[in-house]
Amino acid sequence: MTIREFQTAIEDIYLTKDRDRGIPANIAWLVEELGELAQALRKGSMAEAEEEFADVLAWLCTLASIAGVDLEEVAGRKYAHGCPKCGDTPCTCPA
Repeated sequence: MTIREFQTAIEDIYLTKDRDRGIPANIAWLVEELGELAQALRKGSMAEAEEEFADVLAWLCTLASIAGVDLEEVAGRKYAHGCPKCGDTPCTCPA
């Protein structure tokens, strides 16, 4: 599944409810899921972390869709040719 396919799937499942909820409430959900991901990575199992990664990506897609952003297109534009600052892969920017 591509990023675009995933974003479309999330739109098909949730966009009406998410758009009605509004950006601030969706940001709150994303932040909550990020917290759950952090906790799963620190103290949980790999299965729990995988679930949280998927949830974070879903909420990110929701916000992008509401804002009219195609995540696959913008991510490709920014990162397809290496580090956006130095242009290298792997990045050679000073730490």
